[in-house]
Amino acid sequence: MNIFEDTNPRALKDLLSEIHSLTMVLPDFQRDFVWEPAATQDLIVSIANNYPAGSILRVRDTQRLFAAREFEGAPKLNGQRHTFLVLDGQQRLTSLYQAFYGVGEHRYYLDMKKLLKGADFEDAIFHIRATTRWVAAHDTFDLQAKELVLPLSVLEGGAGNFGQWSRRVARKLSDQERIALEDALDDVENRWIKTIDDYRFPVVTLSDKTEAPALCTIFETLNRTGVKLSVFELLTARFWPQNIRLRELWDNARQTYPIIVDFEVDPYYILQAIALVSRKSPSCKRSDVLNLKPEDINKWWDAVVQGLALGLEILRDDCSVVSPQWLPYQTMLVPLAAVLAKVGSNKTAAAGAQREQLKRWFWCAVFGQAYESSPNSQAAKDVTDLLTWLAGGEPAETVTTLHFNPRVLRDITPRQRSVYRGIICLILSNQARDFHTQAVITGKLLSEQGIDDHHIFPAKFLEKQGWTVPQTRDCVLNRTLIDRTTNQMISDRPPSKYMADIRDTPGFPFDAVLTSHCLPTGPDAPFWTDDYERFLTLREARLWEDIKRVTGLVGVEDQEIEE
Repeated sequence: MNIFEDTNPRALKDLLSEIHSLTMVLPDFQRDFVWEPAATQDLIVSIANNYPAGSILRVRDTQRLFAAREFEGAPKLNGQRHTFLVLDGQQRLTSLYQAFYGVGEHRYYLDMKKLLKGADFEDAIFHIRATTRWVAAHDTFDLQAKELVLPLSVLEGGAGNFGQWSRRVARKLSDQERIALEDALDDVENRWIKTIDDYRFPVVTLSDKTEAPALCTIFETLNRTGVKLSVFELLTARFWPQNIRLRELWDNARQTYPIIVDFEVDPYYILQAIALVSRKSPSCKRSDVLNLKPEDINKWWDAVVQGLALGLEILRDDCSVVSPQWLPYQTMLVPLAAVLAKVGSNKTAAAGAQREQLKRWFWCAVFGQAYESSPNSQAAKDVTDLLTWLAGGEPAETVTTLHFNPRVLRDITPRQRSVYRGIICLILSNQARDFHTQAVITGKLLSEQGIDDHHIFPAKFLEKQGWTVPQTRDCVLNRTLIDRTTNQMISDRPPSKYMADIRDTPGFPFDAVLTSHCLPTGPDAPFWTDDYERFLTLREARLWEDIKRVTGLVGVEDQEIEE
């Protein structure tokens, strides 16, 4: 029996429309949407450049073999009959649906001024948390027109909507200026917008005769064998005739510097760092990496690998990034490795001073979310700025332009990975101790004790108390690193109960352990009255002190406005 109904390419806009109309849904056993906004942004860049972005696998679901649910952000299914179940492509389709329909935790925009000046698409796209005042303000067309900022949600119905938007923008100008802007926006539309509008995914549709056991086997195989295309593999083949064995070089690097293995570094980052240091004007876009020459590899490989290892040691030992799980951005390793390759390693006092500068840059980049958008462009800029700063010049712009308002910590959940992971690292930098063993938490202890980030005020308890907004319950202020045993003991109990059990454990240094997690102590601590609002206020203030310490900030600057 042929289980394939068809294998035809389908327009992205049509697939997203099917998600919105609930024609296409998900089997309920699929995992939740987990992509971070930077991954969504990268996918949109690939689509705007008409790069392949994988295929979609779905089944015509007339047999109703599995319970179904809508894509995250789509209208509620509520018993409505659907046609297709998506087996492979959930993360990509969900991310694109949220970006182009303006739903989810982030909103995506194009800086049209940059595109009009000829910038690459990846330098013009950016995203902002949906809860910010910036997003609320830019829901108005007048501000979009004034700043030439296009919400990607304008493209929900295709390129025609962009045409309407651009004509409305141009009408605000005098005739001569209007004609010039219309022509320029037409060029942007032809180069980028129509490419998105015409983009097609290869879609394999299984027939409704496909039985449940076969679907389960297909789904399991897809999730076990997915392979990511690799520029590293391409260059490995290209450099082989020049007797450059990239795979051997990479294996030797991992053997010589085990910390590279510990942090699960992608070898592509080595090539990006080489592109940064080998060019007169630093740049590490995909095209720059693909254009590397054999002499670039021969000259810079060892220095970049050594710089990467040293950079990882700085992050682990000085910034308490104890495992790859808590590294805010892997892409930050690229400029760090490049800068240290250029500077070289030495044992002088100057090296110590430079290390302090790099630490401050790291924290400022984390809390400024510098690598959330256009990481390749940011890396190139930071390499130039950091080399100037380390040589005695002006501080890097990433440091001097940092804005942060601690109030945003109430909105930061695991999906805002930069600030969220940065806060976890800050807590670790206070010599945070394990609630079970009382030992200072290290990367090894994280693994051995099953330590992970968990709620302090349990989510179910808060929900019963009327805290109905998940984002408020899940914010980073209400999270810390807790071992598996302690978390099971906590369950959904109120803090006043489980904290008392911990406190009353003979010999347990209760106040010292809580203080190491930046948690309030003493008889008037909000735990004893289960006062969640007061807890949020106290922990926000405590973490804000640490943020100021590591970044050099001296006061609140409203990130919501400045983003």
